[in-house]
Amino acid sequence: MKNALINFFKKIEPDKKKAPFLHTAYDAFFTFAFTPNATTVNGVHIRDGMDLKRTMVMVVLAMQLCYLLGTYNIGHQHFLALGEHGGLLQGFHLKLFYGLIQLLPIFVVTHVVGLGIEFYYAYRKGHSVEEGFLVSGALIPLIMPPDIPLWILALSVAFAVIIGKEAFGGTGMNILNIALLARVFVFFAYPTEISGDEVWVSGLSKAEAGAAVTYGWAHLSFLNGIFESLGWATYNAAAVVADGYTGATPLSLAYQGGWENVTRVYSEGQMLWGLIPGSIGETSKPLILVGALILVGTGIASWRIMLSMFLGAVTMSLLLNAWGATPFMEVPWYYQFYMGSFFFAMAFMATDPVTASSTNVGKWIYGFLIGFVGMIIRVLNPAYPEGWMLAILFLNVFAPLIDNYVVEANMKRRAKRAKMLAANQSA
Repeated sequence: MKNALINFFKKIEPDKKKAPFLHTAYDAFFTFAFTPNATTVNGVHIRDGMDLKRTMVMVVLAMQLCYLLGTYNIGHQHFLALGEHGGLLQGFHLKLFYGLIQLLPIFVVTHVVGLGIEFYYAYRKGHSVEEGFLVSGALIPLIMPPDIPLWILALSVAFAVIIGKEAFGGTGMNILNIALLARVFVFFAYPTEISGDEVWVSGLSKAEAGAAVTYGWAHLSFLNGIFESLGWATYNAAAVVADGYTGATPLSLAYQGGWENVTRVYSEGQMLWGLIPGSIGETSKPLILVGALILVGTGIASWRIMLSMFLGAVTMSLLLNAWGATPFMEVPWYYQFYMGSFFFAMAFMATDPVTASSTNVGKWIYGFLIGFVGMIIRVLNPAYPEGWMLAILFLNVFAPLIDNYVVEANMKRRAKRAKMLAANQSA
């Protein structure tokens, strides 16, 4: 059956010279649908049969729990703002479908723009469409706020793919993490769209009591018709933001008044499991750690980078605790990990094998510095109380230098050892 299907696709393959764009599209689909004819399973360098496609697919699979909770949390935060369906499972169908309607356009725009650009460059250069954007396209929606304007998202993806990837030669040649480059473009080009409280909770005109809530045709006409026929709760077009609601993230609250200010609004359990405002996929720590274990267990991500990044963040947090000049500095080091996107950055961003250090010693240095520098930016930068995006991009630039230092040090050590051995033998 498999051979018959392959033969069918071979028969309809467009001519590469007569229809180069059609051939590029065909090749992309064929590569996505079928595994290579053979993979190297032994040898000096290759240790298993994992190819690029399997690697990318495994990373995407490791993110799926983040997608599931992120989708539901979009709706959960929306209804908390209205003072409706406050229980975790109350209004389950409303929250889930609201999250889907909000997330799907973000996912689609990311892939249409990113893959469209990849198709174009593959067509122009005459090579196959590579699987590199498979991971970047899955990461970008997870690190964006749920209420980001789609046109800004499209610009950020185009910038990241063209300037950060294709300009350097395509998949495997980029020096900066593509997903983070898209996020940093939004942050610097449209700072008002990714700062403040409104952007982290979708569907609100303002995060103020009495502010109007926006629903579309899909909510009020299509879904409400289905839910009414089933006797379920429906979306309320007249709903407004509830009294006393704040859409502030834990990090912004911590910057304003320390840990006590955070716990007035959110419990430790809410922050741990991710039932808080924030980027779509970065909030649930246990689910992110499950993904991290999958990546480490399959040998895709480096545990050295993860552990050293954790140690670097702890070290700087302890130093800031000892300084204690502001309420944010006084937040105990272990509570720093309840807030923000540290674990997502550690598991899926810092460990990118293309942009991270490749030597074992270099990975320890690279990860430690990300944690160390990232905590400085998070606590001491009033404009952006989070630091992992900037810290990772900063260390991406220095990763080759770190590896060069490690290799040079090893060469000097070996040369010195060889000279000592030669001197002992001559003596």
